[in-house]
Amino acid sequence: MTNIPIHETFQETIQGEGYWAGTPADFIRLAGCPVRCPWCDTGYSDGGVNLPRVTRSFEELIAQLRSAYVVITGGEPFIHPELPELVAAIGATDRKVSIETSGAFWREVPQSAWVTLSPKEHISPRYPVKSQMWERANEIKIVIATGSELDFYGEHMLNKEEIPVFLQPEWTQRTHTVPLVLELLRKFPKYRLSVQLHKYIGVP
Repeated sequence: MTNIPIHETFQETIQGEGYWAGTPADFIRLAGCPVRCPWCDTGYSDGGVNLPRVTRSFEELIAQLRSAYVVITGGEPFIHPELPELVAAIGATDRKVSIETSGAFWREVPQSAWVTLSPKEHISPRYPVKSQMWERANEIKIVIATGSELDFYGEHMLNKEEIPVFLQPEWTQRTHTVPLVLELLRKFPKYRLSVQLHKYIGVP
Protein backbone atom coordinates (compact mmCIF):
# COMPACT_ATOMS: atom_id res chain seq x y z
CA MET A 1 0.00 0.00 0.00
CA THR A 2 1.52 3.32 -1.11
CA ASN A 3 0.99 6.49 0.93
CA ILE A 4 1.47 10.17 0.13
CA PRO A 5 1.19 13.37 2.24
CA ILE A 6 -2.01 15.31 1.59
CA HIS A 7 -2.91 18.90 2.38
CA GLU A 8 -6.58 18.46 1.45
CA THR A 9 -8.96 16.90 -1.05
CA PHE A 10 -12.30 18.09 -2.38
CA GLN A 11 -14.73 16.53 -4.77
CA GLU A 12 -17.37 17.55 -7.31
CA THR A 13 -16.17 21.09 -7.92
CA ILE A 14 -14.82 22.56 -11.18
CA GLN A 15 -11.43 23.28 -12.63
CA GLY A 16 -11.36 27.06 -12.53
CA GLU A 17 -8.20 27.78 -14.49
CA GLY A 18 -6.52 27.29 -17.82
CA TYR A 19 -7.40 24.93 -20.65
CA TRP A 20 -9.86 22.78 -18.71
CA ALA A 21 -11.69 25.68 -17.01
CA GLY A 22 -15.32 24.83 -16.34
CA THR A 23 -14.74 21.06 -16.32
CA PRO A 24 -16.27 19.15 -13.36
CA ALA A 25 -13.35 17.98 -11.25
CA ASP A 26 -12.04 16.46 -8.04
CA PHE A 27 -8.89 17.91 -6.49
CA ILE A 28 -6.06 16.21 -4.61
CA ARG A 29 -3.84 18.84 -3.04
CA LEU A 30 -0.50 17.35 -2.04
CA ALA A 31 1.33 18.77 0.97
CA GLY A 32 4.51 20.79 0.78
CA CYS A 33 6.14 23.43 -1.42
CA PRO A 34 9.48 25.21 -0.99
CA VAL A 35 8.97 27.87 -3.69
CA ARG A 36 7.21 30.41 -1.40
CA CYS A 37 5.22 32.54 -3.83
CA PRO A 38 4.19 35.67 -1.88
CA TRP A 39 0.59 35.52 -3.16
CA CYS A 40 0.15 31.75 -2.77
CA ASP A 41 -3.58 31.09 -2.31
CA THR A 42 -3.06 27.72 -0.62
CA GLY A 43 -0.95 28.88 2.33
CA TYR A 44 2.57 27.97 1.19
CA SER A 45 3.98 31.51 1.00
CA ASP A 46 5.93 30.67 4.17
CA GLY A 47 6.67 27.10 3.15
CA GLY A 48 3.49 25.73 4.70
CA VAL A 49 4.20 26.27 8.39
CA ASN A 50 1.25 24.94 10.45
CA LEU A 51 -0.71 23.77 7.39
CA PRO A 52 -2.60 20.46 7.55
CA ARG A 53 -0.58 17.43 6.47
CA VAL A 54 -2.08 13.95 6.59
CA THR A 55 -0.63 10.78 5.11
CA ARG A 56 -3.21 8.97 2.97
CA SER A 57 -3.07 5.77 0.97
CA PHE A 58 -3.71 5.70 -2.77
CA GLU A 59 -6.64 3.38 -2.08
CA GLU A 60 -8.25 5.95 0.24
CA LEU A 61 -7.75 8.77 -2.25
CA ILE A 62 -9.19 6.82 -5.17
CA ALA A 63 -12.18 5.65 -3.11
CA GLN A 64 -13.12 9.31 -2.55
CA LEU A 65 -13.14 10.27 -6.24
CA ARG A 66 -16.45 11.31 -7.76
CA SER A 67 -15.46 13.00 -11.03
CA ALA A 68 -14.03 11.73 -14.31
CA TYR A 69 -11.37 14.47 -14.18
CA VAL A 70 -8.87 14.71 -11.30
CA VAL A 71 -6.47 17.59 -10.65
CA ILE A 72 -3.34 16.90 -8.62
CA THR A 73 -2.01 20.15 -7.23
CA GLY A 74 -0.28 21.47 -4.15
CA GLY A 75 1.91 22.77 -2.87
CA GLU A 76 4.23 21.39 -5.49
CA PRO A 77 3.27 17.88 -6.65
CA PHE A 78 6.61 17.08 -8.29
CA ILE A 79 8.52 17.11 -5.00
CA HIS A 80 6.88 13.76 -4.19
CA PRO A 81 8.59 10.59 -5.47
CA GLU A 82 5.21 8.82 -5.30
CA LEU A 83 3.63 11.18 -7.87
CA PRO A 84 4.14 9.04 -11.01
CA GLU A 85 2.64 6.02 -9.25
CA LEU A 86 -0.34 8.07 -8.03
CA VAL A 87 -1.01 9.37 -11.55
CA ALA A 88 -0.88 5.83 -12.92
CA ALA A 89 -3.19 4.51 -10.21
CA ILE A 90 -5.82 7.17 -10.89
CA GLY A 91 -5.45 6.73 -14.64
CA ALA A 92 -6.12 3.02 -14.22
CA THR A 93 -9.67 3.96 -13.11
CA ASP A 94 -10.30 5.55 -16.55
CA ARG A 95 -10.07 9.09 -15.20
CA LYS A 96 -8.27 12.01 -16.82
CA VAL A 97 -5.47 13.39 -14.61
CA SER A 98 -4.03 16.91 -14.65
CA ILE A 99 -1.01 18.04 -12.63
CA GLU A 100 -0.34 21.68 -11.76
CA THR A 101 3.31 22.57 -11.17
CA SER A 102 5.82 25.41 -10.93
CA GLY A 103 8.17 23.28 -13.02
CA ALA A 104 11.00 23.59 -10.50
CA PHE A 105 11.17 19.82 -9.94
CA TRP A 106 11.08 16.95 -12.39
CA ARG A 107 9.80 13.41 -12.37
CA GLU A 108 8.75 11.29 -15.33
CA VAL A 109 4.95 10.98 -15.17
CA PRO A 110 2.71 9.00 -17.51
CA GLN A 111 2.20 10.64 -20.91
CA SER A 112 -1.56 10.43 -20.39
CA ALA A 113 -1.32 13.12 -17.68
CA TRP A 114 -1.98 16.73 -18.63
CA VAL A 115 0.75 18.96 -17.16
CA THR A 116 0.01 22.62 -16.44
CA LEU A 117 3.23 24.58 -16.05
CA SER A 118 2.85 27.78 -14.03
CA PRO A 119 6.45 29.02 -13.71
CA LYS A 120 7.52 30.96 -10.62
CA GLU A 121 11.21 31.47 -11.40
CA HIS A 122 10.69 35.23 -11.78
CA ILE A 123 9.75 35.53 -8.10
CA SER A 124 11.81 32.63 -6.73
CA PRO A 125 15.09 32.53 -8.71
CA ARG A 126 16.32 29.64 -6.56
CA TYR A 127 13.68 27.48 -8.25
CA PRO A 128 14.19 27.72 -12.03
CA VAL A 129 11.98 25.73 -14.37
CA LYS A 130 13.59 22.42 -15.32
CA SER A 131 14.36 22.18 -19.02
CA GLN A 132 12.41 18.91 -19.24
CA MET A 133 9.31 20.67 -17.93
CA TRP A 134 9.28 23.23 -20.74
CA GLU A 135 9.19 20.27 -23.14
CA ARG A 136 6.67 18.18 -21.19
CA ALA A 137 4.07 20.88 -20.43
CA ASN A 138 0.69 20.65 -22.19
CA GLU A 139 -0.16 24.24 -21.31
CA ILE A 140 1.59 27.23 -19.77
CA LYS A 141 -0.20 29.44 -17.26
CA ILE A 142 1.53 32.63 -16.17
CA VAL A 143 0.20 34.55 -13.17
CA ILE A 144 0.40 38.23 -14.05
CA ALA A 145 1.11 40.73 -11.28
CA THR A 146 3.18 43.39 -13.07
CA GLY A 147 3.24 42.47 -16.76
CA SER A 148 7.01 41.97 -16.71
CA GLU A 149 6.48 38.22 -16.40
CA LEU A 150 6.20 37.82 -20.17
CA ASP A 151 9.57 39.52 -20.68
CA PHE A 152 11.16 37.19 -18.15
CA TYR A 153 9.99 34.02 -19.94
CA GLY A 154 10.21 35.48 -23.43
CA GLU A 155 12.75 33.10 -24.95
CA HIS A 156 10.79 30.07 -23.77
CA MET A 157 7.45 31.46 -24.91
CA LEU A 158 8.68 32.12 -28.44
CA ASN A 159 9.20 28.40 -28.88
CA LYS A 160 5.76 27.38 -27.57
CA GLU A 161 3.51 28.12 -30.53
CA GLU A 162 2.10 24.58 -30.40
CA ILE A 163 0.65 24.69 -26.87
CA PRO A 164 -1.85 27.08 -25.27
CA VAL A 165 -0.51 29.90 -23.10
CA PHE A 166 -2.81 31.44 -20.48
CA LEU A 167 -2.35 34.75 -18.70
CA GLN A 168 -3.99 34.75 -15.28
CA PRO A 169 -4.55 37.99 -13.34
CA GLU A 170 -3.14 37.75 -9.81
CA TRP A 171 -6.29 37.49 -7.70
CA THR A 172 -5.52 39.73 -4.72
CA GLN A 173 -4.79 42.69 -7.03
CA ARG A 174 -7.44 41.87 -9.63
CA THR A 175 -8.78 45.42 -9.99
CA HIS A 176 -5.33 46.23 -11.39
CA THR A 177 -4.31 42.91 -12.94
CA VAL A 178 -7.47 42.15 -14.95
CA PRO A 179 -7.14 45.34 -17.06
CA LEU A 180 -3.39 44.70 -17.28
CA VAL A 181 -3.93 41.22 -18.69
CA LEU A 182 -6.54 42.48 -21.17
CA GLU A 183 -3.97 44.98 -22.43
CA LEU A 184 -1.34 42.23 -22.74
CA LEU A 185 -3.79 40.10 -24.73
CA ARG A 186 -4.17 42.91 -27.22
CA LYS A 187 -0.40 42.81 -27.72
CA PHE A 188 -0.21 39.00 -27.71
CA PRO A 189 -3.47 37.79 -29.29
CA LYS A 190 -2.32 34.15 -29.45
CA TYR A 191 -2.41 33.97 -25.66
CA ARG A 192 -5.62 33.35 -23.69
CA LEU A 193 -7.22 34.60 -20.50
CA SER A 194 -7.58 32.50 -17.34
CA VAL A 195 -9.78 34.12 -14.68
CA GLN A 196 -10.06 31.56 -11.80
CA LEU A 197 -13.74 30.79 -12.32
CA HIS A 198 -14.01 28.90 -9.04
CA LYS A 199 -13.26 32.07 -7.06
CA TYR A 200 -15.82 34.11 -8.97
CA ILE A 201 -18.59 31.57 -8.36
CA GLY A 202 -17.53 30.69 -4.81
CA VAL A 203 -16.61 27.01 -4.96
CA PRO A 204 -13.39 25.33 -3.68
